[in-house]
Amino acid sequence: MKKLIALFAVTSMASTAAVASVALSGSASVSYDDNGTAASATSYDADMTIVGTAGGTTLTASYDMDGTALNTTAVDMATTIGPVTIAADMFDEISTTATTNTAGGQIFESTDTGVTISLDVPIGDATVALDNSGNVILSGTWSGVTLSHTVGDTTSTTASVALAGIDVNVTNKAGATTWDLATTVSGVDITLASTQKVTAAFGLAGNTMTVSSIPAVASAASSAGTAAGTGTDGYGTRPQTAVASYSTVAITRDLTSGATLTATYSTLDDSLTLKAAVTF
Repeated sequence: MKKLIALFAVTSMASTAAVASVALSGSASVSYDDNGTAASATSYDADMTIVGTAGGTTLTASYDMDGTALNTTAVDMATTIGPVTIAADMFDEISTTATTNTAGGQIFESTDTGVTISLDVPIGDATVALDNSGNVILSGTWSGVTLSHTVGDTTSTTASVALAGIDVNVTNKAGATTWDLATTVSGVDITLASTQKVTAAFGLAGNTMTVSSIPAVASAASSAGTAAGTGTDGYGTRPQTAVASYSTVAITRDLTSGATLTATYSTLDDSLTLKAAVTF
């Protein structure tokens, strides 16, 4: 084993010198869930991200490593030439198949690969951008308020500001408004969202407890939709089962080994989950 570790160390140093413009990062975790009165289960997750940089061009590729094969999850390339930014999404993520789709998700989805070319033109304190989808994006910060307004297929406006120690974020997309508030009171980080979800985090870095109140979810019928996404139902949605409101308590502790251990209790199914994770 010592010989193997030594060989790996030498190989790593040689590789780093040869590809100094390539950065490797990732994470891994293992979770045990007693599932309350149901049968217990153990799950695993391991992910890796490779970032290559050459001048003003960056390629980012992400992979899921915990299955029987190395599965691609994202491949993106971006380059900047003066005021022009070119971004390419080269991976078509398919998340709505019968085996992977969750309740309430789309039945069909469009191909999400493509290239976006944007031109940033500064006008005073504002920036105007135009992408190849025909969207016009206006953004800037005035008196501490950051605004972004997108005019296109779906008009959206986002605003964020810090007021008297409270971070406020508001988004209006296609007429629907969502918001969240975050503040710290006596060392407790509190977040309130328009979905009625409330979280409160206590403790110091490396040893925290987070209490969350998750609102109920109403049932929703399915809509047919089409593969082309045309019509009032778009790509369609699968039915969603109603879920009662519940609370969770998560205690997280950084270990001297470099890993993080989290114990989470949920009142939804009276379950306790233990998760050990590491990031490199």
